[in-house]
Formats: sequence, structure tokens, C-alpha cells
Amino acid sequence: MAAQTVPAARAKGGRFTRGAGLAIALGLLAFAALLSLAVGARSIPLADVVDALLHSGSSQDEAIIRNLRVPRTLLGIAVGAAIGVAGALMQALTRNPLADPGLLGVNAGASAAVVVALSLGLAGAASSVWFAFIGAAAASIAVYMIGTAGRGGATPVRLALAGTAITAALTALIYGIALTDIKLLQQYNFWSVGALGGRGRTQLDAVVPFIAVGLFISFALARSLNALALGDDSARALGTKIGRTRIGGAVAVVLLCGSATAAAGPMYFLGLTVPHAARALCGPDQRWILAYSAVLGGALMLVADVIGRVIVRPSEMPAGVMMAVIGTPLFIALVRRKRIAQL
Repeated sequence: MAAQTVPAARAKGGRFTRGAGLAIALGLLAFAALLSLAVGARSIPLADVVDALLHSGSSQDEAIIRNLRVPRTLLGIAVGAAIGVAGALMQALTRNPLADPGLLGVNAGASAAVVVALSLGLAGAASSVWFAFIGAAAASIAVYMIGTAGRGGATPVRLALAGTAITAALTALIYGIALTDIKLLQQYNFWSVGALGGRGRTQLDAVVPFIAVGLFISFALARSLNALALGDDSARALGTKIGRTRIGGAVAVVLLCGSATAAAGPMYFLGLTVPHAARALCGPDQRWILAYSAVLGGALMLVADVIGRVIVRPSEMPAGVMMAVIGTPLFIALVRRKRIAQL
């Protein structure tokens, strides 16, 4: 009897520790959100920010907070959470600790669709979101079809190789079109740098439903992903539908990363580094990894955006650039480690 209570106590203690860590991460996200509302070309005291959120008024500061910074902050949280969870899904599905959402060609598909739409005069500031989403979905479907062709099915290596091939082809298409039109190249460069500035409620309203569905699918797959980490044979023996899990995961990645990329442009390193930070904090359980990735992804996205507003004030450095600045040393540290954590 005593032998049975010890593991139960340890599991309970582990859940408490992970829960406390997640509560702290949520606190950091809330603090980052307050900074996002307060910091910018015009700094606003935190007390005034809280007052503007709790009480309606007609002052200039309240108009800035409610009409500009609240939508931008919510978009940053949504984009960061989506890419963080998408990265955790990709690493779990491929069992590759260096995988990120770009592995399935999502970013390249979104970018190619936007460039083609802009070159044909079909896309504007708002409608480009939809073209980017469709391109991301189409690229991911193409990668999956190529990766599953022939014998052996959709192995992680085949999917990664298919994603690399699709990304290379679409990148060539993007620059082949954009370099023929200077105005188009400028429009593409503005979108592709990855930024929250210039985006707002229109983009937020367009992508939130897709992100919500993607998050729901992701958390619904958490138990199957835990089984998949044991290997295909073991997962199958435990009753996991491997094909269904991989297809569901691919759909979730398309919804999450495609929507986030469509709304804010490609954000590199976020989907790579956040899952590793989550795994270091909570262990290998995918249920906790996905939760931590969502919270930490949103917090890191807001921190990068706030730093970008401060570093070259009164102008702004795009969040995508700051994410690369933050993510590059983390990526180098990751690949230089003697032993990368097993998934």
C-alpha cells in the first residue's frame, strides 16, 4: 500500500510544481501585456493604462490604448501563442528537437500567396491575410501529399525533406515575381519582415477563429502525442491512431502558423525556442508543454515588440527583427549543446 502512495504523491507534487510554474508564466504574460499597452512612441504610466481599461473616457491616452494598443497587444498574444504551440506540435510530430513550423513550408506558402495576390492586384492590407492563410494551407497539403507518396507513409524525415523542397521552390517563385516590380518588392519586404505595427483589429478578427480551432485541436491531441513519443509501434500498441494524430497535428499547424504568419508576417526562432523552454520547465508531458508554449510564446512575442518600440524610439524596430536578435543566440546555444533533449 505504501509503495503505491509514493508514486502518487510524486505525481501530485509534480503537477503542483508545473501548475505553479504555469501561474508564474501567466503573471509574466500579464506584465508583458501591461508594458505593451504603456510603452511606445508616447509612453503612458501604468496607472493610467489600468484606469483606461477599467473606465471609458475621451482623453487622447485612452484613445491610443483602446483603439491602437489593445488590438496590437491581443494580436501579439494570439500570434505568439499560435507559433509557440505550432512549434511544439512540429517537434512532437517529427521527433526532431530542431524542427519549427517553417519545416512544413507554411511560411513560404503564405509568402508566395501574398506576392502572387499583390502582383495581380487582388490583395490589400486586410485581404492579404486570407491569401496568406490559403497559401500556407496549400503548401502544407502539398508537403503532406509528397511526404506520403510511395511506400512507407509519412515518416518525419520524408515530411522534412518535402517541406525543404517546397520551401526552396516557393522562395524562388517569390523573388522571381517580386524582383520584377520595385513597388511589389517594397510591399513584400514590409510584410515579410514580421511586425505587429500597422496591424490591428482587422487582422485580429480575421485570424482569431482559426487560431482558436488550432489550439483546440492541439490540446485534444496531447495524449496521443505523448504516446507517439514512445515510437510508432508502442503508440500503436497503446491504441493511438498514428495516421489520424499526424493529420490532425498537420491541420493544427496549418491553422496556427498559417494564421499567425498571415496576420503578422513570418516570425523566426519563436516556434523553435519556446517549446524547448517549456520542456525545460515542465518535462516531457505534451499537455503541459503545449500550455507552457502558448503562454511563453505570447509573452516572448510581446517582449520582442516592446523592445522594438524602445530601441529606436520614436521609430520602431519590427518585432520579427527583434525576435531574430533574441532567438539567434538561443538557437546557437541549442545546437552547441552536447545533448539535445529527447522528445
